[in-house]
Amino acid sequence: MKKKVVVGMSGGVDSSVAALLLKEQGYEVIGATMLFWKDPACRILPEGACGGEDAAEDAGKVCQVLGIPHYVFDFRSVFYDKVVSYFIDEYLQGRTPNPCVVCNRHVKWEALLQKAMTMGADFVATGHYARVVRLPGGRYSVANSVTAGKDQTYALFNLRQDQLARTLMPVGDYYKDQVREMAAKAGLPVAAKAESMENCFIPDNDYAAFLDRQAAGRVPGPGRFVWKDGRDLGEHLGITHYTVGQRKGLGLAMGRPVFVREICPETNTVVLGEGEDVYRKTLTCSHLNMMALEDLPAGQTLACTGKIRYAHAGAACHVTRTGADTVTAVFEDRVRAVTPGQAAVFYDSEGHVLFGGFINKD
Repeated sequence: MKKKVVVGMSGGVDSSVAALLLKEQGYEVIGATMLFWKDPACRILPEGACGGEDAAEDAGKVCQVLGIPHYVFDFRSVFYDKVVSYFIDEYLQGRTPNPCVVCNRHVKWEALLQKAMTMGADFVATGHYARVVRLPGGRYSVANSVTAGKDQTYALFNLRQDQLARTLMPVGDYYKDQVREMAAKAGLPVAAKAESMENCFIPDNDYAAFLDRQAAGRVPGPGRFVWKDGRDLGEHLGITHYTVGQRKGLGLAMGRPVFVREICPETNTVVLGEGEDVYRKTLTCSHLNMMALEDLPAGQTLACTGKIRYAHAGAACHVTRTGADTVTAVFEDRVRAVTPGQAAVFYDSEGHVLFGGFINKD
């Protein structure tokens, strides 16, 4: 009997080719598009990243070409509860959230996998540029895709072992140009579709305006910019307008570049400093999720590579367990803009995700 797989299809080329490859490999493939957000503006996004109606339309056309069934699942309620609410709360607490990481864990996998299991599926699949690997000890991890420029393992660090055991990521073995070539050869209507880099539920990328709409009455108003020594520098628009390491858009005439060093929601202040002030060697993170590494005993130090944001290339560091749900990472060289709320993900020398967590405010 063929193994059955439900492919999460965004209406973009990557997830479409994932479905194509799995069908060619002999799986019984079912296409599924997840609706995440209500905003009609989402219809204009390339790649259908927000899971809006355009995504469902494009995915449906692909499924017709492939000769596979297509379903549309309304996950807007769970998306708001798990992702949007988290996004709002993080900004209000002076942190910079990572909604893709949370969405992957709680919506794209947990909610989709539950739905797939009710359909008798053996696996779920996505178009992520990563590879699911089972290591000699039996644990699952995600490994770097063949192309570092498209690697998406950072955003997948939070997946559980039971989720990974039922996950396929077939495009992780290919380069983007190969994926587009396969789509064109198969006659898929999304072969040349553009990608979207925007936050999926904020099409215009105006986070502050989104927060004003969605958290009316809870968003702090204007506060004070202060220099790192405590000197007052003037009024800022509100802490939700800024993130650690930011230089542009501060609205201050300082005569030289200055950067956001720290955000303090308890006093509604934004601390500024020189460029060198946003570099540091040490961070702590919590809310850990173990992947290739089953555990890191208290006091034990591990040499690995750490990434502190999606676009970070990674840097050598040593990580030590310092609490029940906390580790401290010390980088060999200083890294720029260690940002509370972002994920810190740690890799072994072969590119497997060992574990990760969310960066704390020290």
